[in-house]
Formats: sequence, C-alpha cells, structure tokens
Amino acid sequence: MQGRIVKQISNDYTVKADNKEYICKARGKLRLGVSPLVGDFVEFDEKNNYILDILTRKNELKRPSIANIDQGIIITSLKKPDLDTNLLDKLLCIITFNNVNPIIIFTKGDLLSKKELGEVKTHFNYYKKIGYQVYMNTKLKKINKLFKGKVSVLTGQSGAGKSTLLNNLNKELNIKTAEISMALNRGKHTTRHVELLEVGKGLVADTPGFSALDFDDMQISDIRDNFIEFNLYRQNCKYRDCMHIKEDSCAIKDAVNKGKILKSRYDNYLNFISKG
Repeated sequence: MQGRIVKQISNDYTVKADNKEYICKARGKLRLGVSPLVGDFVEFDEKNNYILDILTRKNELKRPSIANIDQGIIITSLKKPDLDTNLLDKLLCIITFNNVNPIIIFTKGDLLSKKELGEVKTHFNYYKKIGYQVYMNTKLKKINKLFKGKVSVLTGQSGAGKSTLLNNLNKELNIKTAEISMALNRGKHTTRHVELLEVGKGLVADTPGFSALDFDDMQISDIRDNFIEFNLYRQNCKYRDCMHIKEDSCAIKDAVNKGKILKSRYDNYLNFISKG
C-alpha cells in the first residue's frame, strides 16, 4: 500500500493513506539506507505497520528534515526578535538551491516606529523587486491562498511567529506558543516534532525553530548562483567565473555601489562564502 508520511516522533512514522492513519516503523533493512522523512511517499505494510520502501523524492531539506516540498515560507520577525537579514538570506539561498519556491512573510510590523517602518519598506520592496513573493502577516486572506494544494514548510527565527500564524489561519490547530526570551532576543522552542498540518486546503509543516544553520552540500559557487539578482548582472563581469569579491571589472560590485543590489545582501553573501 502507498501513503505519505505526515508525522514523525522518534522512530514512529504516521503514514496517511485513503484518509486513514497508520503508525509505522521503518523496516530494519530500510534504516541502513535512506531514512524516511515527513513528506515522503512510501510503500508500507498496513497489516504489520512497517515502511517497506521510500518512493523517489523531488527534493528535501535537512534543517528542517522534510521531503517533497512545494514552497518554503520564511517567517521573519521585524522586532522582538529583531530583523535578521543574515538568516533570511541564508534561508533564501538554501531553499532556492534545493528547488523549493521561497516565500517571505514579515511579522510584528506593529511593533516598529515610523523610522523603522521606513527601513523595513526598503527591504520589503527590494526582495519583491528581485522576484520573491513577500507579504506582511496581516494579509491573512492572501497568505491563506498560498497553501491551497501545496506542501509548505514554515521556517525562520525562533519566536518569529510561525505557530501564531498557523493558529490565525486555522483556529482548530491551537499550536502551543511561548513568550520571547528578552535576554536572548529569541523565542523559546515550542514545536517538538515535524508534522504536516492541514491549513488553507494544503499541507503545512510546523517545524522546530532555529537561529543558525550551515550550507550543507553547497559549494561557494552554489551560494553565488543562488543569490538570484546576481544573475541579472554577472554576464557583464570581466571573468566568467567571477566570485564578485576582489576581481576587477566586476558588475556585481558595480551594481552594489550604484544601489541596484542591496548592500546588506552583498555583505551577507561575502560572509557566507568566507565560511564556505
């Protein structure tokens, strides 16, 4: 029988098939190979509750661990915790690299001063201009439509409001939330496992929040190539394999100096490849 893994707690996998759920274990032989992930389509023995095989994945993420995702929705707080463009740009780069469509949702705009709102508008408009879908979390009707017929993963800062957003979209979920730790300027982890939830006629993964991740399986050239706006200018660089660091006649550095590329994006890029 075939089904989809919709929940994992330790070594127990909840497989949904024909509107029924089965709590299964991965067969011993299978565990030596590829481990099952939430989102996987699997062959399973519904009588003995064993996963027998994992069907071919179209994509996967390691943090959070999930497979066969249509879109990655990055929940980004503007205040408490403060806007973290470094993490936002990391997530955009990694999600794009993994062939997942990224969507940005900014939260807590009501906590900003007028001056801070002006600064945020610069980022909001820039990300939208270069091709990303960008929303404020107050646009619930528009956000709800994003989920229809899709498998989505919510990710971003701890305390950015992932669980709160899901609760606002589906009142029946009642996902536990926690107050922000003022001393650390980050949220307490409230989500303890990966699970696909029904939201907006689609499936959404509410995953453990985190504030740091690595560019696993990515070369520095992959980081460069997944800063999508660089592709608008790089053909004008003097060198075909220009990394946009110290090379002369670099079109990317020129675009940054002219304000065509957001300086924070370029600074984050330099930071990422220095650690790659």
